[in-house]
Amino acid sequence: MPEDARLLDTFPKLLMQHARVRGERPAIREKDLGIWQTWTWHELAEEVRALACGLAGLGVKRGDHLALVGDNRPRLYAMMAATQALGAIPVPLYQDAVANEMAFPIRNAGIECVFAEDQEQVDKLLEILPQCPTLERIVYDDPRGLRHYRQPQLMAYEKLLDAGRDSHRRDPAFVEEEIAKGRGEDTAAMFFTSGTTGVPKGVVHTHASLIGPSRTAAEIDGLGEEDVILAYLPPAWIGQNIFSVAQALVTGYCICCPESSDTVMNDMREVGPTYYFAPPRVLENLLTQVSIRMEDASALKRRLYRYFMRVAERVGGALLDGRAVSLADRARYFAGDLLVYGPLRNVLGMSRVKVGYTAGEAIGPDLFKFYRSLGINLKQLYGSTETAVFVCIQPNGQVKPDTVGPAVPGVELRFSAERELLIRSPGLFREYYKNAEATLEAKDREGWFHTGDAGYFDADGHVKIIDRVKDVGKLADGTLFAPKYLENKLKFFPYIREAVCFGHGREKVCAFVNIDPEAIGNWAEKRNLPYSGYSDLAAKDEVYELLRGCIEQANAELARDPELANSQIHRFLVLHKELDADDGELTRTRKVRRRFIGEKYAPLVEALYNGAQSVHVEAQVRYEDGRTGTFSADLKVREARVVSADAARKAA
Repeated sequence: MPEDARLLDTFPKLLMQHARVRGERPAIREKDLGIWQTWTWHELAEEVRALACGLAGLGVKRGDHLALVGDNRPRLYAMMAATQALGAIPVPLYQDAVANEMAFPIRNAGIECVFAEDQEQVDKLLEILPQCPTLERIVYDDPRGLRHYRQPQLMAYEKLLDAGRDSHRRDPAFVEEEIAKGRGEDTAAMFFTSGTTGVPKGVVHTHASLIGPSRTAAEIDGLGEEDVILAYLPPAWIGQNIFSVAQALVTGYCICCPESSDTVMNDMREVGPTYYFAPPRVLENLLTQVSIRMEDASALKRRLYRYFMRVAERVGGALLDGRAVSLADRARYFAGDLLVYGPLRNVLGMSRVKVGYTAGEAIGPDLFKFYRSLGINLKQLYGSTETAVFVCIQPNGQVKPDTVGPAVPGVELRFSAERELLIRSPGLFREYYKNAEATLEAKDREGWFHTGDAGYFDADGHVKIIDRVKDVGKLADGTLFAPKYLENKLKFFPYIREAVCFGHGREKVCAFVNIDPEAIGNWAEKRNLPYSGYSDLAAKDEVYELLRGCIEQANAELARDPELANSQIHRFLVLHKELDADDGELTRTRKVRRRFIGEKYAPLVEALYNGAQSVHVEAQVRYEDGRTGTFSADLKVREARVVSADAARKAA
């Protein structure tokens, strides 16, 4: 590591270095009222200095925690950097969390000050004030709707900024002195886990544990100040922090914040990011939108799309990896690039992407191959909140749909006798905050982090993750049961938004399915099928037949895998509602809480296995306007054809 890199061992030091070296280059951009606004590195550093002085005036000091809740915005990132400049610790919270979900991290970290983006977040914080005795100050950014609020805890961002500028003029050396006190081993940030298995835990990371892996990964992919990334995922998720904070401060590339979640696709096309990150769910949704557009296209366009996509599936990945491809196939792919792949990359906003990553959960091989076949250098990486994301990365030319690549330099991996992946890495977290028992359970005395993920090394030394250790099971006949793998198979189809598979200890696999209302709605309208809403659409026989076809296609593919051939899905039902994080069925990072769902809908699970053709369900539903009502219906249970291994071999 160069000498200057060793000296720049904290994020505030890196920020100030960028302001000195590339002060007039864009650091962060935000689309506001349809216009892109740019902050240079110099402007960002000046804002951070003023905010740090303002926070110090509020009593924020080294070792304190400051929570932040809101969308990706320059001011949120500036507030995070100002907190770190004082040696305090930013704690980003999920902006879509309900009020009660925010109460635990605020109490747990003893937070006295929170930065809130707007009225929505302020209202949630005011609601939980009685539960959070330490919370004394709420600094808000957007004043709309807050004109008549008189709570003494509230303070406008502009007022804090003005106070900080006055303080900075009186003592211009204060912030630089505080930044100089920082060390790489100091705590840089705390991220709360999604709570898939229980109460969220505060994951404590140092500057060193975040900067080191970010720098290594940036060197692998050749990232630099010319690169651009779109920051559109929740700031509370460590993946977003790594890509839009840690790596940006390591490399000096530009972060772009979309106007809203509804404009991400348009903003992607305008920005043209060169570096991209998306969890599988985002990639699934993009594919669904593509499928809907193709359904609306003319017959000629549909034929061209199907033909050239078959060409892409056959040779696109090989061309991307530099493998041998015949001249005729190269010519076909070139024609397809002009007519289909290039326009499609442009629609997706990925025309300039030189490297893209997917992580957060397992991605279906078919979905992964689809993007690579278009010429998008999408790769898988493996990591977690506790490991600062970068544990395994697929090198260029060694990309496989069913692995996450080898360990990055400096990371040690091994598997336990139970197939659990263990990790030693410079990016390991320090501890779970105020939870020594959980820390010792996750990180043993030799420094190995127990991931809870099951997998193995393939012949090339790449890691293959099959599922969570606690979720991997066996059917009654001893067949391997990996529910996440099966669910990803189903979610490749544009009509299926979510799936939950059951089968451990049972004689067969059965599944719950959530339809994608946009894709299914579009499909139904083209067939003149009337419907009044999600529940009505999900109950239609025609929809069940459509989904049966998808499941049977997945079964045919599973039949060709010797280890999973007996894990084909025999029966299924379509849930009457979408799985929702607000109902505890998904985490805030949109991961299925399979055990909770199995317990909550136990009668429905039993109906899948007892041969029933329908099952009665009564449930309370909450409408978008806040009203609640009662839903009562008989859900249908349907069979899906399974494919024998012999039939699968003949079909292949």
